Amino acid sequence: MSRVVHFEIHAGNPERAINFYDKLFRWTFQKWEGPMPYWLVITGPDDQRGINGGLLQRQGEIDGQAVIGYVCTIDVEAIDASITKARENGATVVVPKMAVPGVGWLVYCKDTEGNIFGMLQPDEKAA
Repeated sequence: MSRVVHFEIHAGNPERAINFYDKLFRWTFQKWEGPMPYWLVITGPDDQRGINGGLLQRQGEIDGQAVIGYVCTIDVEAIDASITKARENGATVVVPKMAVPGVGWLVYCKDTEGNIFGMLQPDEKAA
């Protein structure tokens, strides 16, 4: 069974969003050391129920095509097979499969209701 392992906040102005979530929920943000601007979101201590996430610069304009909500990312064993299965069940790929260096392979899809979700195949060698 696959589980939600991560969420993302897509922001037009990451610094403004960081300030907002820090003030509202007291979340902390840590700049990722990878090749793209990305912040890890720590929502609470590891011994409490819940998940952590990430924050990144929104890709695209807010015109109905860009991601404008929180995206839950689901851990999958095989990204290509999962993409095929998602399409067979009515999903569309909205951001093609991409490597997240040192993390894995990521794709964003839209479900049958128009909701965007991510799928991630862990692979430290992804590049």
